[in-house]
Amino acid sequence: MEIEIRSAQTQDHININQLIKKAFGQENESHLVNALRHRPDHVEELEMVAVLNGAVVGHIFYSQIKIVGENEETPSLALAPMAVLPDHQQKGIGKQLVEESLRMAKSLGFQSVVVLGHPEYYPKFGFVPASTFSISAPIQVPDQAYMALELQANSLEKVSGRVAYPPEFGI
Repeated sequence: MEIEIRSAQTQDHININQLIKKAFGQENESHLVNALRHRPDHVEELEMVAVLNGAVVGHIFYSQIKIVGENEETPSLALAPMAVLPDHQQKGIGKQLVEESLRMAKSLGFQSVVVLGHPEYYPKFGFVPASTFSISAPIQVPDQAYMALELQANSLEKVSGRVAYPPEFGI
C-alpha cells in the first residue's frame, strides 16, 4: 500500500470535509477545520493529507496556540483533528500522518505540540502528559489524555500555564 503524505490543497477541501464527517460520525470537526483555515495564523503546510490511489484517505490539522503562564505566553501548536477513513484505519496511515506532520512542524521552527487524544496512541510519538511540563488544558480532561511533545530539546523546560486555543474551538 503506497501512501503519499502531502500538504492539503484547496481542491482537497471537499474530500477532507467528507472524510472528517465519516471518521467522526458528525460535522463538528469539519466545521472547526473550515473555520480555522480562515485564520490569519493558519499554517497551510501543517494541514496534511494521506492519499491512496488518488483518493484522500487521511487528514491531520494543526492550529497555533499559546501556553499562557503568569508572566508570559509561549507559542505552540495543537494537533486537532486527525482522521482516517473508517475503511482505512488500523493500517498505519494515521501513524504516517503524525510522523510526517511532526517532522514538518519541527522543520518550520515550531517548538512544541499539545494534543487531546488517546493515551495509548500518542505516546509512541513521544507525547507525554502535559502535566509533566506543568501545562494544563482549558477544560477538564483526563490527565493521561492531554499530552505535550517537545519538538526542540528542552523547549518546554521552563514553560508552565494553561493552553489558550483559538476562539473557533469554543473553549
